[in-house]
Amino acid sequence: MKVRTEPRTPSQRSVEGTSVMQKLTKLCVNMVEKVMPDPFVIAVLLTIVTIALAFLYAPKNSVSIVLDGWFKGAFDITSFAFLIAFTLITGHALTTAKPVARMLRWMASLPKTELGAMALAFYISLVAGYLNWACGLVISALFAREVAKRVRVDFGWLLAAAYSGWSFFALGISSSVALVSATKGEPLNIIEKVTGSVVPMRDYLLSPLNWLPIVILSVAIPILFWAMKPEKNDVIPADAEKLKCEDSIELKGHIATTLAAKLNNSWLITILMSAIGVGYIINSLLDGTFKLDLKLLVIIFFLLGLLLHWRPESYINAIEKAARISGPIILQFPLYGGIMGVMTATGLATMMAQNMLAFSTPDTLSFWTFISSIVISLFIPSAGGHWAVQAPFVVEAAAHLGVSQSAIAIAVALGEGAADLIQPMWLIPLLSIAGISLSRVMGYTIITFLLMVVVMSGVLLLVPH
Repeated sequence: MKVRTEPRTPSQRSVEGTSVMQKLTKLCVNMVEKVMPDPFVIAVLLTIVTIALAFLYAPKNSVSIVLDGWFKGAFDITSFAFLIAFTLITGHALTTAKPVARMLRWMASLPKTELGAMALAFYISLVAGYLNWACGLVISALFAREVAKRVRVDFGWLLAAAYSGWSFFALGISSSVALVSATKGEPLNIIEKVTGSVVPMRDYLLSPLNWLPIVILSVAIPILFWAMKPEKNDVIPADAEKLKCEDSIELKGHIATTLAAKLNNSWLITILMSAIGVGYIINSLLDGTFKLDLKLLVIIFFLLGLLLHWRPESYINAIEKAARISGPIILQFPLYGGIMGVMTATGLATMMAQNMLAFSTPDTLSFWTFISSIVISLFIPSAGGHWAVQAPFVVEAAAHLGVSQSAIAIAVALGEGAADLIQPMWLIPLLSIAGISLSRVMGYTIITFLLMVVVMSGVLLLVPH
């Protein structure tokens, strides 16, 4: 019998189920398939909504302020957008190098059942994202692809589980909020500017507000996905043969006879280029200027990828393949930069945060910070820009109410991680790598988002801090 690999339309999906959760999931997936437009269209609609809100409610809402804020914001984000895109491209090229690809293939061969495949994809993504958000995002998609080649599983369900695991990056060691708050003299360290102190990484990572949601949700989310598992008649597996063909990046064998071909395949070029990068890193360690920021992360990914591919031609081939994923996200960054520009220039972001925190108490400040973080993340999904907008007000409120600044930083990060499950911008590179539509995934992540909000809210309200 021929296996169906094309997505069903909403009308083709049965709303019958053997459990309440399956019925709810099917209804949610059907709704997303009917109403969810392309992520670019969502960004345009958010731009229109932001401008409308600015004209209606912002304290500074003249036409020139709104339009100038939009234009300035759209281009202020270009350097950051390039770094994000280059991080994803070099991270993708790194993970397709033979040693890394072999390791991913070996791990993907371990699960033999749908539930085993889902659980492994979730935990691999959680660990990889916790260690580094960019590498984790790439690994989430690539590992799901490898699993889908071996196990007949609904690809949208599997990818949603992997992406849900990645969303914990905001609580990990590469969290932008944690890194800037722990770095003395960092321009975005709002906590230091207000209080004169930094928040050490240990206060962030070891706080029960940080690790307790991870522990609870690392158990609860796989159980949730088990309950949401599509029935056999509704399973839409990946086209395994198509994935294998797309993932074949081997160069056709040929003998290098010309000088140009020999240089393109020379390991000496790889060594020389790597020596320059390694030399810079060693020098920065020796003179005390070493800082693991986004720029250095790009260099590390670049060097590791080049070394693991070994031949320049092989690495160029991998980069060309990886560059395909960057187009959609590059297209959207100016739109979200414009949204951030409008919200900042008009005072809309300030007003939103202040209104949300106006009725906070020492016991509820972190909870309302979390809720406002989710709202702001929908408009400003960039962690750095989000923190720059929200931090001045929540940090001041925490200082006034005597609330721990680490709790406030964690609350912002919790909101950011949860919101990423319903804000599609960071799904774009993952969807591009996996070759699947947004509607196939977001129906599941919306339900996961609701679970995360309940658990994280409970921790923030019940755990002393």
